[in-house]
Amino acid sequence: MMRLAAIKASLRGPNALPLRPVEQVMDLERLGAMHQSRLSFMRILVRRIMLERWQIGTVRQDLCADGYGTVIYEINTPQGLFSFVIFSDYLSPEERNDRVIASKWDLTMALVEGRVEDEYLAFLRQNVPLQEAGRVDSRVFVLSRANRSARNFDYVVDQLAKGEQPDVAQIAKVGYLYRTTAVYGSGKLGMADWDKVSSRYPDFARPFAAEMFACLMLRNFSLLQVEHIAQSRNPQQYNPMQPEIKRYFGIGNSTGLGMAPYLINHPMLINQWVEMRELALALVRSLGHIDEPVRRQFDTLLARSARHMAETLTEDPWQSDNNKRVIEDLAALQQEAARSLTDWNTLLAWSEQHCSLQGQELLVSVLLELYPQLVDGLDDYYCVEEFLDLDPLMPLQKLKEVIERRYDWTLKIDFSKAGARDIFWYRSEEKMEPRLGECALDSGREKQMALGVGYAVSKCYELLCQYIKENPQHTTARFMVARPKLRGIVRRIQSMDRCVYGDIQANLLARDILPMHLLRCKLSFFGVSKFDPRSKLWVRNTMYQGAPLLEDIGKIYNDDWFMPLAPTQEGDS
Repeated sequence: MMRLAAIKASLRGPNALPLRPVEQVMDLERLGAMHQSRLSFMRILVRRIMLERWQIGTVRQDLCADGYGTVIYEINTPQGLFSFVIFSDYLSPEERNDRVIASKWDLTMALVEGRVEDEYLAFLRQNVPLQEAGRVDSRVFVLSRANRSARNFDYVVDQLAKGEQPDVAQIAKVGYLYRTTAVYGSGKLGMADWDKVSSRYPDFARPFAAEMFACLMLRNFSLLQVEHIAQSRNPQQYNPMQPEIKRYFGIGNSTGLGMAPYLINHPMLINQWVEMRELALALVRSLGHIDEPVRRQFDTLLARSARHMAETLTEDPWQSDNNKRVIEDLAALQQEAARSLTDWNTLLAWSEQHCSLQGQELLVSVLLELYPQLVDGLDDYYCVEEFLDLDPLMPLQKLKEVIERRYDWTLKIDFSKAGARDIFWYRSEEKMEPRLGECALDSGREKQMALGVGYAVSKCYELLCQYIKENPQHTTARFMVARPKLRGIVRRIQSMDRCVYGDIQANLLARDILPMHLLRCKLSFFGVSKFDPRSKLWVRNTMYQGAPLLEDIGKIYNDDWFMPLAPTQEGDS
């Protein structure tokens, strides 16, 4: 922690640049405008794999000619030995369903500790294909499943079997062979919990590292499988896929409301992620020297980002308009930088005046890309002890001051206004998945999830002010005795006052709330790209497009797959 303390100290003093203010950074719409960056989980994981030269190879490949069967990868890292087990099964068209209610899938997978012997493989074979209906043990870190892309899988197999390469223009429409429909970890369904993984297995001790690794292995298996089927179908004409085309395949993902509550229920962890990103930006703003190579790379990254956005296809009008605006923003940024780039602060300030939120946040990601020596390593501080502690001795006047300073945004919301409390969040009994209900139409409000932090703080403040009028000298302990149901929100208020960021500044109970912003925020930390909203409640995206392949491990690695582009193909202009 000494390095982090030293970094923060270097940003203090009369000439230091402050972190961006909390009311700017934690605005829900801005959080929903974030993009992948060097500090995204996928980038961090791949960087570690490549620089530490993990040894990953198949030790069992029992696949029939149609690609059904079992594959086991063994992963040797500097810290340990792990296995990734995949079961590929026939899935009839009538059984195919990407929704969480599905009970069968093309692939089911597990990341497990140690080597998988025959007896343990039989145990996994009985349970992993059942997913939630099965039961695994604490050797398992991650459980997942995936379905084939109807538009790409058979097409790619056919092309390779004919000795031809898949058309890049076709791949660009759907940049994956499989899409995940769920990735479970952290103690669910009998798996190893986070405390065990983070304390005993440093390879996966960063948030979501094991889950991101499972998705990376799925991506590599998808490429192995299409080549296996194509070669089995026509061994004489079969031609392997070109590496640059293989790298352009990612993994598809559909993310719905299930991800949203995490951002609310883990405010200290979210604070840590956001603070490290903002700290990286502050380092770039204060220490990022601009010379000719940096200028050239900046221009290159802006042009690449614009082309990446142009290659992002969506049927959603809102997202299409956003993508067009971002492309315009990038062109304007390039012109402004050519005209008067002297320091990053000036350009960032200019972007806040002339660019959309998505354009502004993409500029932040580009700036982080320019200075790996300043940015890389801040992910060492992504973990935090999540404990919301109650301070019973805090004077009530102090508690009131904390709310007025830290949660002033909640006090500006009129919760009695029409539409301010029209939505409630709940878990479905069928799949225990988060859902949105409308207070005027749906029953079950008494079972709602406690995600309305803004309203809870506002109500607490109202009751606190009433109590202080009669008991101005009392401490928090006495207030808790009088109002025990407020204990949870008071604990959160006091604990979050120790953080820079953390709480999302939005009324999540409002009629016009857009959960898409919550989903996109978390997905940007994961490192996904090519957002394609299907409604305001779920979004398709692509993971690991452009990332290195397993066969690239051991080669020189320059960590340059930010905003990946479709590769040029013979015959392209």
